[in-house]
Order: sequence, then structure tokens, then C-alpha cells
Amino acid sequence: QVQLQESGPGLVKPSQTLSLTCTVSGGSITTNYYYWSWIRQPPGKGLEWMGAIAYSGSTYYSPSLKSRTSISRDTSKNQFTLQLYSVTPEDTAVYYCARSPPDGLGNPLDEYDYWGQGTQVTVSS
Repeated sequence: QVQLQESGPGLVKPSQTLSLTCTVSGGSITTNYYYWSWIRQPPGKGLEWMGAIAYSGSTYYSPSLKSRTSISRDTSKNQFTLQLYSVTPEDTAVYYCARSPPDGLGNPLDEYDYWGQGTQVTVSS
């Protein structure tokens, strides 16, 4: 059973960098052909896919967030990390990490098979 767990600060000041880590257990983040994504849900809005890192280490980003987002990984710890730069209050959301099915990066989010429980991040001074 694959499990994902997000961790990071719950409060970030405007203009700072939001950093979250997803720790994966029960499966390796280098296993072919899975993609590991960051997804967020602002209050009162739907899910927004932010970006992903592939089993190969390649990264993919939402065009709307590409200029402010970086995703990396530490294979020795089986973790992948999100950095969102220059945050504003509009970045307040519940942030999730999730796994897409094999070669399923473009699949609808409801087809992603494993999700973390989500972590609330508030951007406020």
C-alpha cells in the first residue's frame, strides 16, 4: 500500500517561498512509469494541478505557475519537494501530493490513485 504524507509550515508570509515535502512509503518514486504531483485547492475552489516529477526525474509544470514553481526529489529519502516562490494570499490553499497511474500524468485528477491527506498553508503577514 502506497502512502504519501505532506509536511511543511502551515503559515508563510507574503513574498516568501513556500516549501513542502511529500514523503512516500510503500513504493519508490523511481518506479517506472509513475508521476508524482503537487495539487492544491484554494478555499471555495476546485483542485488545481501545479506540477509533477516523473520516475525519471523529469519535471512538468502548470503554465500558470511555471515561473514560480520548482519540484525536486531526494531518492535516498523517497521524497519530493515543492517550492512556490513569491507567494501571495491567493496561494492560500490545502496542498496535496498525489501519484498518477502509470503514464497517466494527463489523466483527470480523480484517476490519480494515491493521495496524501493534504496540508493547509496560509499566506498571511
